[in-house]
Amino acid sequence: LILLLSVLIFYGFVLKKDKWLLPNQPFLPDWRVILERHINFYNALNQKEKTFFEYRVQEFLLNHRITGIKVDIDITDKLLVASSAVIPIFKFPKWRYNNLYEVLLYPAMFNDRFETEGGGRNILGMVGTGYMQGKMILSKPALHHGFDNDSDKRNTAVHEFIHLIDMSDGVIDGIPSLLLDQPNVIPWLEMIELKMEEIYAEKSDINPYGGKNVVEFFAVAGEYFFERPQLLAKKHPELYDVLEEIFDHDMEKRDLGREKMEIGRNSPCPCNSGEKFKHCCGKVHFS
Repeated sequence: LILLLSVLIFYGFVLKKDKWLLPNQPFLPDWRVILERHINFYNALNQKEKTFFEYRVQEFLLNHRITGIKVDIDITDKLLVASSAVIPIFKFPKWRYNNLYEVLLYPAMFNDRFETEGGGRNILGMVGTGYMQGKMILSKPALHHGFDNDSDKRNTAVHEFIHLIDMSDGVIDGIPSLLLDQPNVIPWLEMIELKMEEIYAEKSDINPYGGKNVVEFFAVAGEYFFERPQLLAKKHPELYDVLEEIFDHDMEKRDLGREKMEIGRNSPCPCNSGEKFKHCCGKVHFS
């Protein structure tokens, strides 16, 4: 009965998602402040790109549920999830995560039975299969750590969304067929094999988890690409070039080294109005 109910809920939501919702309201100033404080990728964009990023974040939140499981969540959590979704598909304005309808945030690491207590709890993120199809599970602390630590080449949530991109052709195999031209598939797999051999030989700075299999290598390399692109281009130029082609994004040119903004009452407003925050978007807080 529970399984049947899950199936009905899933297909009911899929049918509902045929009516894809698009943003029709301005991006909230408070949300912009959160992006400025937490998302280096966002801070590295020009003003036109920031507006587009905000639109995609709104679009994601309109069409996907984000639910806390035994943990309270707030708008910061939701914006971090949405940003994680937007970053790898930023250059694809028509991309939709049609294979996802809900993101579950857990209070800590979990095991393969989705338990947050007991043994074997070493999973930070997972894309659901079977009766969990259409769901993603993320550890809330791991979600935040992915944006708090800008130098470790790791971002759990971005990692899992790259898995969803991989799955968009119906199979998760480390080959993003919708983004990688067919003639480049064999060279891509050969490069992965070479890079995995370097991981096994402990001659690589790529996260060792990428040596598990082709699927995990693609997601791990994608994390590296979006978090430390200049370093990736320096240490693994051929890998960088292929990822640039896959994601259609020259990340090496992005200045991700900017400090995240700490916005106080007298700071310039992040909307670029030229006014102080307390007189513009922050007026509601300081009036």
